[in-house]
Amino acid sequence: MKICHLIVALSVAGSATSITSLSFAQNAAGSAQGQVTLGNGSPAQALPPSRSDHDAQPMVAAPSIPAEGVVQQAGVGGTTAYGRAGVLEVGGSAGLSVAGDLLALRIAPTLGWFFMNNVEISGIVSLNYARTSSNGQTTHATSLNVLVEPSVHLPLSRTFFLFGGLGLGLAYADGPGAGFALAPRLGANLMVGRSGVFTPAVTFVYSTSGAVETAQGTLLTASTSFGINLGYTVMW
Repeated sequence: MKICHLIVALSVAGSATSITSLSFAQNAAGSAQGQVTLGNGSPAQALPPSRSDHDAQPMVAAPSIPAEGVVQQAGVGGTTAYGRAGVLEVGGSAGLSVAGDLLALRIAPTLGWFFMNNVEISGIVSLNYARTSSNGQTTHATSLNVLVEPSVHLPLSRTFFLFGGLGLGLAYADGPGAGFALAPRLGANLMVGRSGVFTPAVTFVYSTSGAVETAQGTLLTASTSFGINLGYTVMW
């Protein structure tokens, strides 16, 4: 029994000596290299070498337009609703203002095309007539605006849209001549019948239509107008 205890004691002592020797050898190797690992990480020599990384940009989404250009028979009974790419609408709007001695009339034929879903580009020719009376004298004025208007139409239901557009183009008035026109527009589109679209809208028009020579130099003359117009168009 004593001999067995002696053998076990010698074995444990030998194992402890081996572990101590291995630990000493590792510490000695680390000390010989002059590097001590600090924190939670790996030694630099155990990691891949540093290099620049040039990752590719992710793919982007490209807008698309219908291959056939214009979609026919849009509206009720078809598969293409208002606001879809390819829908063409033709019509116009009109506005009338009467206030005391002022009479103002606006007529604006319109041609619009949705070149992508819910985004339309329109051509608008606006003819404006105004008549004022003061002290027995009547003054007449006419002006013409030729605009290109991009607009965004937001569907709230299958038959009701909200839209906003910004018209840019040419303004012409009797007397002052030609100038620049800026015409933001906000309104709604309501589907009527099979392919009709009723469009009430609020329009603001800013136009420069001439120049005035002063002692300080040339000044542009500008005019502004505000109105509510009612429009009706038909999907092609």
